[in-house]
Amino acid sequence: MVNGLTSLPAVVLVVGGLLLALLITAAARVGVRALVPIGEQDQVAQIAMPLMSSLGAAFAIFAALSLSSEAGYLRAAEALVSDEAAAASRLAWAATSPRVQSEPIQAALLDYLQTTRAREWEGAAAASGDDPATTRAIARLERSVRAEAARPEVGTTTGTELVASLDGVTSSRRARVAAASRDVPVLYVVTLVVSGLALVVNSGALVFRNSLRTSLLVAGLASVVGLSLALLFALSGSWSGPFIVSGHPLDSIVGDLKTGFFDGRP
Repeated sequence: MVNGLTSLPAVVLVVGGLLLALLITAAARVGVRALVPIGEQDQVAQIAMPLMSSLGAAFAIFAALSLSSEAGYLRAAEALVSDEAAAASRLAWAATSPRVQSEPIQAALLDYLQTTRAREWEGAAAASGDDPATTRAIARLERSVRAEAARPEVGTTTGTELVASLDGVTSSRRARVAAASRDVPVLYVVTLVVSGLALVVNSGALVFRNSLRTSLLVAGLASVVGLSLALLFALSGSWSGPFIVSGHPLDSIVGDLKTGFFDGRP
C-alpha cells in the first residue's frame, strides 16, 4: 500500500492529502456533536485544548525527521547516479588509450547507458535490476571490455585500467539498484499518519460548537498536515514517484559518446 502511494502523481498526492485532512476535520466536528452527550460537551474544549500543543509538537517532530530522512535518501540516490556517470566517463576515456580499439567498447557503453535510461530507470525494473534488455547490454559491455583488455598489444597497465573502469560502472549500477529497491518502513509511515490525523481530529473537536465560518480557521492546520503527508509520500518514491532521480549525468555521457567527445572530435 505504501509503495502504491509513493508512485502516485504529485497532483493526486496533494489533492488527496488536503481532502483527507479537511474531511477528517469536518467529520471530527460533526462526530463530537453527535456522540458526546450534551451534559459532557462543556468538557470537550477543556480536554482538547491542552492536547493541541502536545499533538502539534509530536507531529512536527515526526514530520521533520521523516521529511529530512527521505530528502537525504533522494540526495544520496542522485549522488549514486553521479558516481555511475563518473565511472562511465572513466571507461570511455580508458577506451581511448593507445593500441586500444575504442569503437566496440564505446558502442557497447553507449548501448548500455541508453538501455538503462529507457528500461531500468523507473518502477519495478529500477528496483529489481533484472530487465532482459539491460542484462544483454551489460553482458555485451563486459565481453567487449574484457576481450580488449586481454589482447597482448594493449599491455597490462592499460588492460587493468579498462577492467577497473568497467568494474566501477557495474558496481555503481548495483548500488543504484539497491537504492531503488529500498522500501519505506510501514510503521514509519503509520506513526506519522496517526500523529497527523490525531492532531486534525483534535482540532476538529475543539471547534465543534463554533459556527462553520469560525471552524474554517482550523482548515489551515489541516492543510499543513495534509501537505506534509503528501510531501512525505512524494519524496519516498525516488524511482517511481513525482520526484524521480534525475538521469541527466548519464544523459550527458550519452551525448558525449554520440558527438565523439572522448575521441577528441569536435
